[in-house]
Amino acid sequence: MEAKKNKILVFGGTGYIGKYMVKASISLGHPTFVYTHPINSKTPNSKIQLCKEFNSIGVTLVEGELEHDQIVKVIKQVDIVICTFPYPQVLEQLKIIDAIKVAGNIKRFLPSDFGVEEDRVHPLPPFQAFLDKKIKIRREIEAAGIPYTFVSANCFGAYFVNFLLRPYENKKDIVVYGSGESKAILNYEEDIAMYTIKVANYPRAHNRIVVYRPLKNIISQNELISLWELKSGQNFNKVFVPEEDIIKLSQTLPPPEDIPISIVHSIFVKGDMYFELEENDLEASQLYPNYNYTSIDQLLDKFLVDPPPPVSAAFE
Repeated sequence: MEAKKNKILVFGGTGYIGKYMVKASISLGHPTFVYTHPINSKTPNSKIQLCKEFNSIGVTLVEGELEHDQIVKVIKQVDIVICTFPYPQVLEQLKIIDAIKVAGNIKRFLPSDFGVEEDRVHPLPPFQAFLDKKIKIRREIEAAGIPYTFVSANCFGAYFVNFLLRPYENKKDIVVYGSGESKAILNYEEDIAMYTIKVANYPRAHNRIVVYRPLKNIISQNELISLWELKSGQNFNKVFVPEEDIIKLSQTLPPPEDIPISIVHSIFVKGDMYFELEENDLEASQLYPNYNYTSIDQLLDKFLVDPPPPVSAAFE
């Protein structure tokens, strides 16, 4: 007889990466809850439609504000909490931490990481200030003795392919940051979500960091452009932006515009994602060798078939 599936609660479940987490959780058979702001006349139609879709696949929607008693009540009904808040809301997770401490029943909390491994990088000041908030959340979780898994998912693949190649613009110029040789890791959003639900339930990931670094998804900008040229049958003109120009922009752009360019520097110039894995590191594709993740090659095929809409702004 199969063990009873853990109940999973997702904060930020109607957001960019959150919606993938919710669908992955349902697909893996978990009773899944989404805590969301109450729907009203100002709610975007896209969110209303997504909530209807969630209802149709069996998601339990819980409407409420980030008010202590409300979130304690819903946390007491579940086993695992996953937060996917975007950057402006990162410190709001302190309220979730307080509620988890009071509830006292949570088997695992996965805070809103899902990017670079913040405890191992030293980026430009605007990005470091961004990461300091995530680091604060990690330390608060540890200090509270809450069972956790910290996730370093690296780049959202479809988002960054869209950002780097701009396939919908039909332009011959492609911007390359630095030399274009630094290695990044681009993981398809659906795979990030599937790995996350798996590791949230995985005993060995208790109080550990899990890095998502499948071998086929390690790629430089130059390699990505060459692969796209091969697939699309086009030739592109690379417009290189020197590192010193990127650093200068990080110092002169007003907040919050200084953050995206600092992130670009960390990932695509310094190659901060591509550190040496240590003996005790957990890597997702090694934990689940039978899971068929989407390679960069396969991801680009998706762009050939159905180009996504424009990215309105980097790192929304």
